[in-house]
Amino acid sequence: MPGEPPRPTDAELEILTVLWSIGPATVREVHDVISRRRPAQYSTVLKFMQIMADKGLVRRDERPRAHIYQAARPREWTQRQLAGDLLERAFSGSARALLMGALAARKATKEELAEIRKLLDEYGKGKK
Repeated sequence: MPGEPPRPTDAELEILTVLWSIGPATVREVHDVISRRRPAQYSTVLKFMQIMADKGLVRRDERPRAHIYQAARPREWTQRQLAGDLLERAFSGSARALLMGALAARKATKEELAEIRKLLDEYGKGKK
């Protein structure tokens, strides 16, 4: 897998989210989870997962008859990649503007605000 995988599309991110939540799985298992949320064709999920393997977004174990797929990178890595991309494309690299945009988009709970303050304090002290 040369270099870093590309930023996942929305459909690819949906599949990765399933794999992060249930762990390594067959196409059938991923399709079943997605189908509980919205209509989805098995062949479409299969094609996406094959493309994702080619792109390096998932790894495929071809030893068993039903291939097993797993996310190539942890959820946190992909979230950092997406956040960095959004930061550059939509907020001109301004972390302040990104944070303000996120807080304006949805009211944060008191617990979330306390956690954000804690993270900012740790970041300021060089712990993160």
